[in-house]
Amino acid sequence: MKRYLEPAIRQDLDKKMVFIGGPRQVGKTTLAKNIAQSYANPTYLNWDSRDDKKAILASIFAGGTALVIYDEIHKYRDWKNHLKGVYDTRKNEFALLVTGSARLDLYQKGGDSLLGRYFYYRLHPLSIAELLDKPYDRDAGRVFAEHIPAAPWQDLITFGGFPEVFLAKDVRDLKRWHHDREKRLIQEDIRDVSNIRDLSTLEILAMLLPGRVGSLFSLNALVEDLKVTHKTIAHWMDTLEQMYFCYRIYPYQNTRIKSLRKEPKIYLWDYTGIGAVDDLGARHENIVANHLLKYTHYLTDVYGIPATLYFLRDKEQREVDFCVVADSEIEFIVEVKTKKSAISPHLRYFKEKLNIRHAYQLVFSDAVDEDHNGIRMMSADKFLSGLV
Repeated sequence: MKRYLEPAIRQDLDKKMVFIGGPRQVGKTTLAKNIAQSYANPTYLNWDSRDDKKAILASIFAGGTALVIYDEIHKYRDWKNHLKGVYDTRKNEFALLVTGSARLDLYQKGGDSLLGRYFYYRLHPLSIAELLDKPYDRDAGRVFAEHIPAAPWQDLITFGGFPEVFLAKDVRDLKRWHHDREKRLIQEDIRDVSNIRDLSTLEILAMLLPGRVGSLFSLNALVEDLKVTHKTIAHWMDTLEQMYFCYRIYPYQNTRIKSLRKEPKIYLWDYTGIGAVDDLGARHENIVANHLLKYTHYLTDVYGIPATLYFLRDKEQREVDFCVVADSEIEFIVEVKTKKSAISPHLRYFKEKLNIRHAYQLVFSDAVDEDHNGIRMMSADKFLSGLV
């Protein structure tokens, strides 16, 4: 399967180093190795391999190598200085591609800055547009698919978008995959890159998060549940975000509305994982959130357009699930419903108050595409097919 970021990464490898971050088992290594097939004598080095680790530290590469792939090198304490040295001295000899299951753009482990030496891409799980092999074209805008086969959409809801389990489509395999992935994420990956020692309580925190998907997220409530300090919970949450377990979105701020200024909402990269997102409405909301986050990251990583995913909520408790901001302007807002229902009055209120051109109410249970006085009610799969 050719992944959606492959064409852009191929272009950028001729200019600078390319970093690919993303959740464990989202397909980073497979993507890197597919790209490597176009290069002469590519070298793949994984920090988790003892032999590869020696080669990395000694900067030993096969003769005639045109591409070097470093995998999980962020686990090396001095990884930034190491890459800086290799790039500065040998960038004319071969291209450099770096992959890792931590946020390589933000993760701080010491060493000099690599600013200006790399492009950073965030690889997301499969989405409906990617499954339909429908590349996004910014100039063309959102072009929605006319027909979406039921199978890939239902499989995405059931199995999630991580390639291995999506392609297997086996519930038993899904459970075993989750058990292995989540154990390695907490017991190995987080242990290797952080100073967290109380991994058993951190695992309990991870199990609590699915029940909070789509709701206002309070660290103070978790302090009470886990009996640890606020500072500890804040650090743990930052670590889980850096390792692509979850992400938080924040309320959009605007002087024309009395915006809520505190609590974010939380979503999971894998909504079928630990504890699963059992509430149907929350799961649907998480699926849409993942598609929208993928879209905003794509705008930033590929087009260089600053884009952020927010939600709308004011002090009168009016709320709209999602607000996509690109180039400092609201591009569209989205409300998610499991079943077809009347247009949300909050959606209409914010559309008019903030003079938003595009507003959508997405429905999961019905095939629908209707205009309601400037607000478009659409099937979720059809709307999301117009993204990335």
